[in-house]
Amino acid sequence: MSVTHSVVVQAQMAGDSEEPSVEFSVVMPCLNEAETLAVCIEKARRSLRELNCSGEIIIADNGSTDGSQQIAVSLGARVVQVKSKGYGSALMGGIAAARGRYVIMGDADDSYDFASLGPFVEKLREGYELVMGNRFKGGIRPGAMPPLHQYFGNPLLSGIGRMFFHSPCGDFQCGLRGFSREAIERLDLRTTGMEFASEMVVKSTLRRLRITEVPTTLSPDGRSRPPHLRTWRDGWRYLRFLLLYSPRWLFLYPGLALMLLGLIIGFWILPGPIRVKGVNFDVHTMLYAAMAVVIGFQAVVFALFTKVFAVHEGLLPEDARLNRLLNWVKLEVGLGIGILLMLLGLGISIYALSDWGAHEFGALDPFRVLRVIIPAVTALVLGCQVILSSFFLSVLRLRRR
Repeated sequence: MSVTHSVVVQAQMAGDSEEPSVEFSVVMPCLNEAETLAVCIEKARRSLRELNCSGEIIIADNGSTDGSQQIAVSLGARVVQVKSKGYGSALMGGIAAARGRYVIMGDADDSYDFASLGPFVEKLREGYELVMGNRFKGGIRPGAMPPLHQYFGNPLLSGIGRMFFHSPCGDFQCGLRGFSREAIERLDLRTTGMEFASEMVVKSTLRRLRITEVPTTLSPDGRSRPPHLRTWRDGWRYLRFLLLYSPRWLFLYPGLALMLLGLIIGFWILPGPIRVKGVNFDVHTMLYAAMAVVIGFQAVVFALFTKVFAVHEGLLPEDARLNRLLNWVKLEVGLGIGILLMLLGLGISIYALSDWGAHEFGALDPFRVLRVIIPAVTALVLGCQVILSSFFLSVLRLRRR
């Protein structure tokens, strides 16, 4: 699904396709912004004129019922009706309709300073493909952002984004940003809600676009009604998006940590019970350690499945390290490892059975027997998991071809 086909767009002005292209398109998503829309349009027009930019202003309307469309048309802006609901849908519709080589997007609630577009224009002309505004560097005016967002939510989510994807952006959620229209269309952006802002940054980083930041100010929302943003719902959607786009942090690293912890504890207790400061660690702890190894392994293979699927679907770019791993981890290799693990588990189980037979199949010391049975069962389960995972991975790779 490309950016031009992800939403239903209908231009209200006749002959749009015949009009010449311009250098800059200023795109504003709009849903009942009659109170502030006019001042945003006037600021953007004045800024483009002062910067000697050929430009247009596009209002991506998402179903306003307060006359926002008429205000925009009366001020010379181009209105594009976007039927698919959502912040991301509105922006994708506006970007798809843009004729500019560059696009500058920002909310139509008068919280962003459209009168100061100079830094964005300058950086875009220098060749940067994504120019992000940074509200923490430019200044957040009193009342412009709730304290929970300013001191916790936005810094946390931006920090997670930088850690997960090594992005240079310090303000992932800043709504004022400029970009090369051609470069952003190649990203195949898909999210229709508030996650759109983060998706653009994440994919731009992963695709190695030229990215920079400029300071921008955030002013209090000029509307009398509450904002569309919902703190906990949208915060969770941002975090969920970042996790889903990073299989390493969602599956791989936790899985490897669980496996390592389980193996360390399991081998530590295997020779016999361990007593630490009056606490006795025995086969019960060993059983939980085995569980950690199995769950950890499942998380690791989930990371591999997710990455292969995401690359195939175009959600993530090709990864040279993944390709090298897949060239080595063939179906036959997985089957061989799985069979070896199952044979190991079976061999240990036969040893336990013979030991039971030596005791005439009578009562045994459960603590001693479980020290043998738990590793045997763990090896059998892991062997089955490796074999099944190898077949499933082969199916995914067949789809990729």
